[in-house]
Amino acid sequence: MKIALITGSAGLIGSESVSFFADKFDLIIGIDNNLRQYFFGEEASVDWNKKKLQEKFSNYKHYDADIREVKDLEKIFSEYKTDIQLVIHTAAQPSHDWAAKEPFTDFSVNATGTLNMLEMTRLHCPDAVFIFTSTNKVYGDTPNALPLQELEKRWEIAPEHAYFANGIDENMSIDHSKHSLFGASKVAADILVQEYGRYFGMKTGVFRGGCLTGPNHSGAQLHGFLSYLMKCAINGNHYTIFGYKGKQVRDNIHSQDLINIFWHFYQNPRAGEVYNVGGGRFANCSMLEGVQMCEEITGNKMNYSYSEDNRIGDHIWWISDLSKFKAHYPAWHWEYDIKTTLTQIFDSMRQRA
Repeated sequence: MKIALITGSAGLIGSESVSFFADKFDLIIGIDNNLRQYFFGEEASVDWNKKKLQEKFSNYKHYDADIREVKDLEKIFSEYKTDIQLVIHTAAQPSHDWAAKEPFTDFSVNATGTLNMLEMTRLHCPDAVFIFTSTNKVYGDTPNALPLQELEKRWEIAPEHAYFANGIDENMSIDHSKHSLFGASKVAADILVQEYGRYFGMKTGVFRGGCLTGPNHSGAQLHGFLSYLMKCAINGNHYTIFGYKGKQVRDNIHSQDLINIFWHFYQNPRAGEVYNVGGGRFANCSMLEGVQMCEEITGNKMNYSYSEDNRIGDHIWWISDLSKFKAHYPAWHWEYDIKTTLTQIFDSMRQRA
């Protein structure tokens, strides 16, 4: 039997992975205990998505297991063993601000949970491809030292800088910077995944994402930029922009484009490899530009205000350079730009309302 195991399977990237790989594997095992609701409240619950997956895919088997508990994972891995040929580890505590409230919880989910997943994979299915969704926050606030220029609606890097054409590559240092506790716990997980590839020779890939987005995102104030922005545009709820005059820039990669990256890596894996992944120059926007697009799509004037206090360790300008991945996997390309993605999110939210 050919099995793919996906953590965070009812979340944005996890559920897209289930949908994508369901017809490519005999069985999809999903692990998700809906901690997202604990982190961000009822509006962020992923139960709706879990039920949707169970109804849609007959070969999807869900476990409400906790990745922090080895005994929970041991039962699953020992049952399926080497039939597990792909592990996609997306489960995480994903918020800067929330991590500072409960550092033990944040680290146990992001770092210890990742170690548990790696060790279970090594012991039970060492030949499986292991894909990890890391984050650009492993670079801390180093990007904020780049030479940035203030334009009307966004910050932009100086045109003569090496990062102007394609964005920030994997050679940026992760040291000597402020990460936030979330960023620090993800650094620990990121390095562990690399080490299991380099030390044990496992087929591990680290994917350092910018903003990951798409219509299946359960966006909340503390996580899910485009999704939560669109939610506020639709229902008229107040939205707060934190710092940098609302001109901070994020690249946004559609969940389906990211899963397609995983598919290419799975077919030709490497050991301990690291890639920056995001919308790059193809799909990025500032907060103010995102607000404008949401207003255009919904026809509603957004109710938002500005706070001068930026989030600790937050980036002023981030655009991912995907040149390394595209060199290794030249058949891959983006399909979803920002406007298309926001329109999909709008349509999905209206259907769920």
